[in-house]
Amino acid sequence: MNIAILKHFDFDDESAIVSWCRSKGHPYTIIDPSSEDNLPDMNSFELLIVLGGPMSVYEEESYPWLAAEKRFLRDAIDADKKILGICLGGQLLAEALGGRVFRNEHKELGFHPIERNGNEHPLFSGMPEKFHSYQWHGDAFELPEDALPLASSEACRHQAFAYGTSILGLQFHLETTRSCAETMLEQWSGEIKDAPYIQPEKQIREQWSRIEDSHGYLRSILDRFENI
Repeated sequence: MNIAILKHFDFDDESAIVSWCRSKGHPYTIIDPSSEDNLPDMNSFELLIVLGGPMSVYEEESYPWLAAEKRFLRDAIDADKKILGICLGGQLLAEALGGRVFRNEHKELGFHPIERNGNEHPLFSGMPEKFHSYQWHGDAFELPEDALPLASSEACRHQAFAYGTSILGLQFHLETTRSCAETMLEQWSGEIKDAPYIQPEKQIREQWSRIEDSHGYLRSILDRFENI
């Protein structure tokens, strides 16, 4: 299974995904979508993974390359590709499928609890009824028509959704590594403020042990993509 990974900022860390690809023998390509010329040929991959980023889906004026990435994503949907969208990637998926992305009432930063809602889907099966995952987002999405909601958090109504048999959108970051999170805390320290769903830096650092569980959940999801 050939895998294309769209990476939107330089210190994002795709190593948990790459480690899974290598363990399974799946060829992968990491792509910077900020140049339309970089976007891969639709026949070159079976699974598309769209990672997060500090930009917003609706900021095409500041990031004009988003328009081309959105067209590419719609083409991938039309081509029945397997797609996993994470944070910004999940929001791009939601919009491409007809949903709406907007500034959420609360930012969600840190390791927050997420609860499943009772809906079942093969790509999300096996996930705990309640689990913690790293979060770093201020936007949220309304679900597209015919999407299946799968999970929520206190601050964000939609944390996960499935569309059809082979598309999964996540708001949370199962792939985050300690190295990436440390850099986020350093580079984006101004985001850490006194707010209901923004955890203090000390509290975030006290929860590094959750990353190992998150990577286990991610590997299980990728295994299910492999088998559909």
